[in-house]
Amino acid sequence: MISLRNSGIAFLILVANVQAAVSSTGFTVSLTDIDYFLPPKPVAIIAGCDQIKAAFADGPFVPFTVVKIADHCTLDVSSITAKYTEEDDVWQEGFLDALYVKGGSVCNISTTVITGTVSGELKPGPYFINAAGQVYEAWRLYSDVTGAFTESAIANGDGSYSVLPAGIMGQKLALAVPSRLYFEKTNAKPLAGVRIGIKDIYDIKGLRTSNGNRAWYWLYPPAMSTATPVQNLINAGAIIVGKMITSQFANGETATADWVDYHESFNPRGDGYQDTSSSSAGGGAGTAAYAWLDVSLGSDTGGSVRGPSQVQGLFGNRPSHDLVTLEHTMPMAPVLDTAGLIARDPLIWKAAAQAMYGSKFTASNTYPSSIKTLAWPTEADSVANKLLIDFLANVTDFLSANTTAYNVTASWETDNPTLEPLSAMMNLTYAILITKQQTALVRELFLKDYAAKYDGRTPFINPVPLARWSWGDNQTATLEEGIANKTAFMAWANSTFLTPSAESCSESLVMYVGSTGRTNYRNVYLDEPGVPLGWGNSRISIFSEAPDFVVPIGEAPYNSTITNHVEYLPVTANFMAAKGCDGMLFSLVSDMHEAGILKKALAGKSGVTGGETLYRRGL
Repeated sequence: MISLRNSGIAFLILVANVQAAVSSTGFTVSLTDIDYFLPPKPVAIIAGCDQIKAAFADGPFVPFTVVKIADHCTLDVSSITAKYTEEDDVWQEGFLDALYVKGGSVCNISTTVITGTVSGELKPGPYFINAAGQVYEAWRLYSDVTGAFTESAIANGDGSYSVLPAGIMGQKLALAVPSRLYFEKTNAKPLAGVRIGIKDIYDIKGLRTSNGNRAWYWLYPPAMSTATPVQNLINAGAIIVGKMITSQFANGETATADWVDYHESFNPRGDGYQDTSSSSAGGGAGTAAYAWLDVSLGSDTGGSVRGPSQVQGLFGNRPSHDLVTLEHTMPMAPVLDTAGLIARDPLIWKAAAQAMYGSKFTASNTYPSSIKTLAWPTEADSVANKLLIDFLANVTDFLSANTTAYNVTASWETDNPTLEPLSAMMNLTYAILITKQQTALVRELFLKDYAAKYDGRTPFINPVPLARWSWGDNQTATLEEGIANKTAFMAWANSTFLTPSAESCSESLVMYVGSTGRTNYRNVYLDEPGVPLGWGNSRISIFSEAPDFVVPIGEAPYNSTITNHVEYLPVTANFMAAKGCDGMLFSLVSDMHEAGILKKALAGKSGVTGGETLYRRGL
């Protein structure tokens, strides 16, 4: 049974000298209780398809499936059903109401077979046809129940995008995804059909950008250009499904306590009420929650890709600095900003990275034989520590490597006896760089433009960016001093433990602990927001401009105060290498996946076993 829930039909109204142009924005239909969006433009017309005329008594559209066969009378409907069900989340058996067969004729099947002359291309997969013979693609609608998206999107066909004009049950946005059966990957389109969500700091032509701020969203018009990282993905065939939640102006915010203009997305792992980490909160939550979403594009200035990847057990990367340019992207600190990707499947992750980073992605399958560990556990006194120890042993064996413990701060003091200890020299550096640069590049422009439009008023700004910018205003340390500290550390790090190698790109693989299954409940009240001071392992790649990758290795149990039950949260590890060795790290992760050392993360309650999240059902 198919029912039409909403539609628009192009026509012209002339009444009392008033002319109104009405155009279709697409159609929303339901087939066996599954909702679909039909883009406004038909992809083909089938003339003379009289076989299904009677079916239009039940509604304006008839579902059908396009199949391709090689020989006469070779169609096996049961095998088609099994194949399409396994490969595609859009196709369902309701599309077997009728078949259109390419490449031959069929015999002895009970399903109606559509015949007629086709104008336009029909690829295998599910479609809807109307009484005029117009054929529309089937895009399945999913509800964003985890709150990962700020806006859904649909391509207009001219390089621009519009907000998806559809909604379904679920208390959140509806996102539309096309059938995977429509796409075939090629050398020119390696991401054909790959579904990607975009952090809402990247411009997409035709859509507004919010940067996590409601006033910003409405103050500025839709973007006239698309950010370079996004355009590179589109050029490779990716399907952009929407903009994703970010903490305000990409500053680090904690769920519930700090989020005011928008609500932080929900981490699907464990009890469903752990912090998602930010600022790429939507990308982490959506990728972890939805099997229908393949990749998310985030940004990492101080950990905004790595944090969400760690707490949701996903593959995520902070790339070498300047691996892709960031035109039409909101800056936090250009000397630190990078574009990174979050994914469940390391092979799709790698393919997306190759497409986005382009010629700067240098693949290498020769790996370091030296591993340096930073504060790695040595005793298996917890589930997380045992996973980490076992993982290190597997990596060491895989690389036939020598492993040594390395202390960054102690080595700095040994090599630089006349300089300040690293923890002292770098204590303010990150905070100075982000506050001084974002104040000049974002805040001042925003305040000026808002005041000009609204009679001198100031817009609302969340507590965290407000506190950080205010702190920066009162600091005597300069941006130049912050850059000098960063440069000094980079020169030292890249000549000691992150040294390049002509043979293996990087002399050593550096490993540190990502996440250990610790809780961070979103319903716990916090203190006033502070400034990101201090030093830690996660800051090494920020200042050295080296790549830093998160890989999921398992999960650890905890007693949830939400469910009063044992739940599980991710355990992850981080890999670092010399600057420019991103391709080597992606290849290493892919090869370890092939060897069974690393596994795909699953969508849902657990990255290891999957399962339905505790706050949603049946999606």
